[in-house]
Amino acid sequence: MNARRLPQRLWRASAGATAAEFGLVLPVLVMVLMGLFDMGYNMWALTILQGAMQQAARSSTLESANGQTGTIDANVTARVRQLVPSATLTYSRKAYTNFANVSSAEDFTDTNGNGVCDAGEPFEDANSNGLWDSDRGVNGTGGARDAVLYTVTMAYPRLFPMARLAGLPATVSVTAKTVLRNQPFKLQEASTKVGSCK
Repeated sequence: MNARRLPQRLWRASAGATAAEFGLVLPVLVMVLMGLFDMGYNMWALTILQGAMQQAARSSTLESANGQTGTIDANVTARVRQLVPSATLTYSRKAYTNFANVSSAEDFTDTNGNGVCDAGEPFEDANSNGLWDSDRGVNGTGGARDAVLYTVTMAYPRLFPMARLAGLPATVSVTAKTVLRNQPFKLQEASTKVGSCK
């Protein structure tokens, strides 16, 4: 074997090994990069949603917003779709008399001590629907001084469809919530109705 040809043979052998190693590492590297880009995009989309929702929630606290919820929600949708054109948004608003009542059950007298509102047990019908509810909120924007839970759920297809190879769903679904108190444009209506569990 010629001593002069040995470095050339070694160079060729190592160049081939490098190409083979790169070929093995490349798919993993691409998946990691796509995962990072997907995660960054999702975080950015949620940030845009939260910002648009906060602005809309502040607009919803005014007396002039009564009957304008469709327009307010359409503004949120338009702002979000600048970044996520295929996003589907759903909105809900629930009003409560104060912040402490948000997402809490209606009070009831537990006469048998089992923690369930059984037939015949009295309860405070906070939302005036004639039934005991595990969430005392009233759908809609509520009245003066009410605390309103504003919820927006956004669903959209993943930016990188290859995420399914990693076991991730093809659609991303995120929810943003905020609670704000309505402006004191009149006296707050008190809930004093009492019902009987069924």
